[in-house]
Amino acid sequence: MSEVRGKVCVVTGAGSGIGRALALELARRGARAVAISDIKLETAEATAELIGAGTEIHTAALDVSDREAFAAYASEVAGTFGQVHQIYNNAGVADNDPVTEFDYDRYERILNVNLWGVIYGTKEFLPHLIASGDGHVINVSSLNGIMAQQGLSAYCASKFAVRGFTESVAFDLKGEGLPVRTTVVHPGGIKTSIADSAMEWARSAGLPVTPEQEARKAFYNEKLLKMDPARAARIVIDGVESNNPRVLVGNDAKMLDALVRLMPRRWPMAFGLLERRFEKELEARGIQPKSKQPVAESRPVHH
Repeated sequence: MSEVRGKVCVVTGAGSGIGRALALELARRGARAVAISDIKLETAEATAELIGAGTEIHTAALDVSDREAFAAYASEVAGTFGQVHQIYNNAGVADNDPVTEFDYDRYERILNVNLWGVIYGTKEFLPHLIASGDGHVINVSSLNGIMAQQGLSAYCASKFAVRGFTESVAFDLKGEGLPVRTTVVHPGGIKTSIADSAMEWARSAGLPVTPEQEARKAFYNEKLLKMDPARAARIVIDGVESNNPRVLVGNDAKMLDALVRLMPRRWPMAFGLLERRFEKELEARGIQPKSKQPVAESRPVHH
């Protein structure tokens, strides 16, 4: 059992959503210390304030796509607390467009955060996890690490890669007899700010955001991104404490995982039926589902 009580735990992307909920749940379960990082220091500090007294806290601004920054962060956290037991590589970003319109800079941005951020976090903290004698690497993939979707080639590539990386690392650690376990997490539709953040990034990049895209984002937040992050965090940490190598979060994740496994050739047709049902709801709200969907648009990205 990878019990949380008394452990030193690290959570990236902990300024909101699942990351914030994970930090709060780790503290609630008696973690000795929680290291909270986010791209913005103020959001990390806001999470720390919610935890309150009783748990040692370390907060930092961290760009997970910066290898040198991650190395320095790992050393700082380990130096502060003396040891580290668990790393939750949670930070992630989303972006979508057809491959024909998705430029290399956007691919690099997604892969640098979603994949390299996970690799850096795993590699930089691994010596400390091994030294603890009871380490655990938790890498957050997505439902889109199980199934692909139109317009999400970069996101799906990153999340499929997180799954493969984590499962391969598990074989390595077991083969070398090292005291570190791994868990890959596949969340379904969770109420996080990832869709809002994608739209904010589009605006900051000077890309147009139309009323239709705003309406679509609101629709997906209401209809698809439904699970409370606190509940998602409980499911994740229950899985970690049970040493589960793979955690599916939400009935949608479980259903679509089963669909992909049972119908490897026909699941796109079944999924297409679900998408058409949502398209009808979009049309009923005056949103054109078949229109061109630029970067700012929020599709049902599952993490």
